[in-house]
Amino acid sequence: MSAAADEEAALLGLAPVAPDRTLAYGPHPDQVVDLYGPWPGTGPLVVLLHGGFWRAAYDRRHLSPCAAELARHGMAVALAEYRRVGAGGGAPHTFQDVAAAIAAAAGAAGPGAPPRPVVLAGHSAGGHLALLAAARPGTPVTRVVAVAPVADLARAHALGLSGGAVAGLLGAGPGFAGRLAAADPVRRPPAGIPVTLLHGTADPDVPPELSRRYAAAHPAADLRELPGTGHYAPVTPGTAAFTVLLGLLRAPEPSGPAEGPPPGSP
Repeated sequence: MSAAADEEAALLGLAPVAPDRTLAYGPHPDQVVDLYGPWPGTGPLVVLLHGGFWRAAYDRRHLSPCAAELARHGMAVALAEYRRVGAGGGAPHTFQDVAAAIAAAAGAAGPGAPPRPVVLAGHSAGGHLALLAAARPGTPVTRVVAVAPVADLARAHALGLSGGAVAGLLGAGPGFAGRLAAADPVRRPPAGIPVTLLHGTADPDVPPELSRRYAAAHPAADLRELPGTGHYAPVTPGTAAFTVLLGLLRAPEPSGPAEGPPPGSP
């Protein structure tokens, strides 16, 4: 097996970990959030978005060991599911679900609970969704950590990643260029929210150039590259790359970035 295949097998071979409880934020079976860790509390809440190139074949369960390990380190974690391509998802429904899941997770402690920082972490396609959510004005998110993210949607489409997954998400046909621009994090600056990108230099699934292009477009973003690391290690408990992710998620909340959305942005 190749190193990349070993990484994938190491994560996908882990047994799913059941959550402490599951919160529904809509009527569809995929409109749920799994909760792990200390609830309620005053420490940061980590909302975790899984990848899978936005397709229904990949669900949140493969990130449940990651969520459980973060909770073991004292974090409250909300592992969000969302409608995906092939099961009622795709644009705009996937994006709407992510916003609703974040809001539901932020309010999961119940009325009267003290506010807590909301750290949005996403892996792969979930990293794209996290970066896009960071550009939404009024989001409760206070910080984003995007891991191996599909951070440049136009470039991902040009490269034909995962057999044309971007066209599958947005729907090919009339108006595609406009939908692509609206959903591309490179063209959507974060709404006054600090952003960190974590990307392995040996990632064969989502090339690190996508994160580099995002960082070039948004200079306030902090790009951390992991030499020799592939796609799955940063979200696999027990790896050196996961330790880096853990440190980023446990870091003190910054005061905020220099960058924000331009006046009049949607």
